[in-house]
Amino acid sequence: MNPVYLDNNATTMVAPEVVEAMLPYLGQLYGNPSSMHSFGGQVGTALKKARADVAEALGARPEEVIFTSCGSESDNTAILSALAVHPDKRHLVTTRVEHPAVLSLAKHLEEKGYEVTYLGVDEKGRLDLEELGRSIRKDTAVVSVMYANNETGTIFPIPEIAALCKARGVLFHTDAVQAVGKVDIDLAKLPVDMLALSGHKLHAPKGVGVLYVRTGTPYRPFLIGGHQERGRRAGTENTAGIIALATAMKLARDNINAENTRVRALRDRLEAGILAKVPDCIVNGDPEHRLPNTSSIAFKYVEGEAILLMLDQFGICASSGSACTSGSLEPSHVLRAMGVPFTYAHGSIRFSLSRYTTEAEVDLVLDSLPGVIETLRRMSPFREDAPAKPACTC
Repeated sequence: MNPVYLDNNATTMVAPEVVEAMLPYLGQLYGNPSSMHSFGGQVGTALKKARADVAEALGARPEEVIFTSCGSESDNTAILSALAVHPDKRHLVTTRVEHPAVLSLAKHLEEKGYEVTYLGVDEKGRLDLEELGRSIRKDTAVVSVMYANNETGTIFPIPEIAALCKARGVLFHTDAVQAVGKVDIDLAKLPVDMLALSGHKLHAPKGVGVLYVRTGTPYRPFLIGGHQERGRRAGTENTAGIIALATAMKLARDNINAENTRVRALRDRLEAGILAKVPDCIVNGDPEHRLPNTSSIAFKYVEGEAILLMLDQFGICASSGSACTSGSLEPSHVLRAMGVPFTYAHGSIRFSLSRYTTEAEVDLVLDSLPGVIETLRRMSPFREDAPAKPACTC
């Protein structure tokens, strides 16, 4: 049985057109793009075109695109570069709801003697721009705020944040891994200094990403070695992955209207159906400023892991939050930061759709989920009418 795949914020299906574009570079076109001979040179030419295509999709210049292995590498490189170019500045600002690629690095930097300010969010996952402004100091090296939250889909006011940082003379980095391909991003108009994206979130394969570095932004490479990427990221280029990413980004640009109309409508229909059929559930995140494909719903009195296991029996794939934090029995750090009540936070499920999601798949979820929740609530020790546990007599 084909899965009903609603976990696209974790990873996406590689688009058929993307597979077709990358196959030659996994077979007959295997030359090293840095080689002097024509066999490698034709691969180098294809890589150059892919860089131009990626830049065009972002509203950037080709020389501002650095190919990496993933979003985590891009995030780490951006933040560590900002600290390296300003060794006298030992402070950075981020949020409590970032992806582990940023939060884990921030914790690591604290152990190395850096100071980190973690901005809070309100009950809808929204930032306070005034708090951000107050947090920037003379010794702040970089501000890192994600473009859109991977769990709730909440979109942050990146243009305003970028303008604020620019006015204060502070480097600004955004993790746009979840946003690229889902919302319109034009870096020619958006004054961010560094931006990270990852191919496997937009129907390219795993193992390829981008770090955008605006022209004139001071920069220090993370990987040291060869001359690849104009000396900014050592290592032989993942040519097949880069070709695939360029193709995927062109497809995403062509489908951006469908993402924000058809996919959004499917998401809204799924969400409205769940709220109508299942009592005691709430939507997490900003209802107005949210990714068009993402719905995080919290179900009272049940465990998210149990919901996922039962949905899996119907062939339905969803998640309880970030794939990089799955397996933890603790409630999501994002939901904790938002102040979602404990009885709801433990039962939060993220449904993330794609342009391949169908009406029939949404129908299956709406037919299956209410019974799953009802079954689990009958067994739940957390519900208000649950029988009292017997007193310990040991």
